[in-house]
Amino acid sequence: MSCWETLADYGLRSLGIGERLLPRDNFTLCQQVVLIGSGLIWNIYFGILALATGFFLATAVAVGKASRNPVARRLSRWFIFIFRGSPLFIQFFFGYFLFLALKQVSPLFDAFSAAWLGALIVLFLNTAAYSGEIFHGALLSIPKGDIEAADAYGLSGWSRFRRITWPTMLRLAWPAYTNEAIFLFHATTLVFFSGFPAWQQRGDALYYANYFADKTFNPFVPYPILAGYFIVLTLVVISLFGLVNRRLNRHLPRETRRRLSFKPTLLR
Repeated sequence: MSCWETLADYGLRSLGIGERLLPRDNFTLCQQVVLIGSGLIWNIYFGILALATGFFLATAVAVGKASRNPVARRLSRWFIFIFRGSPLFIQFFFGYFLFLALKQVSPLFDAFSAAWLGALIVLFLNTAAYSGEIFHGALLSIPKGDIEAADAYGLSGWSRFRRITWPTMLRLAWPAYTNEAIFLFHATTLVFFSGFPAWQQRGDALYYANYFADKTFNPFVPYPILAGYFIVLTLVVISLFGLVNRRLNRHLPRETRRRLSFKPTLLR
């Protein structure tokens, strides 16, 4: 089988398109590259949707934590504490069994026990908690002069938040938020590795890399391929977020603009 035939058979296998059965022996490098790349589609799916939805909840949580309303402030603090204080692996585990229990109550919850929705909800809540804390720190760092200038121009309430507070918060938080986005894409590898099962062996990139490592007893081929894919994905995320960062800082002198940089840490 040529590499082009392998690409046609397994390129979209993680979505259920193409060959149903996984290769069992005589694994080629092309098969491993194609199948791991096919699984990466799920990682991109989880990362993009969790970021897109979690961004708005994170903004609400940050505003709630900085609010003078004690109820909103306490709810935001507990939300951040629970999802930042517990490992994501455990959140997937409890989330899956919670959705299974709800599935027994009503058939309306059937989809929640599937990874495409259930795991997405867990990632959405997790990144909202981390991003909410980042945005809250940025809110507290907004210069008082900006707020006083807005008051002097007669801006207040929603108008001041939309024109002054929110853009300034994003500008200050964006470098740290970029790192959170990178960590989120990396965290998507835990979806099928923890609680949520892969239906008909349609898993993510780590699922297929682990499959090849188990079958060949040689992890030094599939795992470097997996790492290579995520390095490329990280570069894409940094590039896209860098464009947004330049847009947010376009009004500042060039020498004072904050540049994005990826700062890996040992613990998330």
